[in-house]
Amino acid sequence: MNESKHSDLGEFIRQQRERANLSLRRLAEKAEISNPYLSQIERGIRKPSAEILKNLSKALEISANSLYSKAGLIDDETAGPTVTEAIDADKRLNPDQKRVLVDMYRTLIRSNGSVPGEQQE
Repeated sequence: MNESKHSDLGEFIRQQRERANLSLRRLAEKAEISNPYLSQIERGIRKPSAEILKNLSKALEISANSLYSKAGLIDDETAGPTVTEAIDADKRLNPDQKRVLVDMYRTLIRSNGSVPGEQQE
């Protein structure tokens, strides 16, 4: 994986963290990794393992596959965008509207007894 791919992954994680309204420290705690390590991931300096990506996906309540794909661990050609990725890609919505939609979606998924971060996103 080249440095650009690391940067893309780190930027994606940072965007998801900000969308979830989590501080760097809080996400690190939820994902059970160190604050400096998460900072290095977000800046594209470190390449996280699949296990770390899984922890981050749970903490961010997003699909692990979306992180694996961004990291180049799986081929994303067959997978369509997740709900949160589709919302994020919609240029007609402003950041606050996107955050509300993602929060509403996650609330509905939880109310159905589903675990965020699985295939449904």
